[in-house]
Amino acid sequence: MLTMAHIIIGGRVQGVFFRAFTRKNALKLKIKGWVRNISDGGVEVICEGQREDIEGLIKELWKGPAFSIVRDVRTEWKEYKGEFKDFTIKY
Repeated sequence: MLTMAHIIIGGRVQGVFFRAFTRKNALKLKIKGWVRNISDGGVEVICEGQREDIEGLIKELWKGPAFSIVRDVRTEWKEYKGEFKDFTIKY
């Protein structure tokens, strides 16, 4: 089932290539949306795709890239809107 997710990742997730890691995994899973750093030191993801694919992405986000320390991954499921054509990194 197609769905949208708003995901916030906390921990040591900035300055460790977390956004690039997220994009690479999202593209592999055919997930569309974006990822960005947020002011509290976390990373925010808005994405759309098949729920099972997004759940797979969330599992990867818990692992994170080398040198990251993921302490928290919060997910809010939302209604699918078909808003995105690709998965991008926002700056």
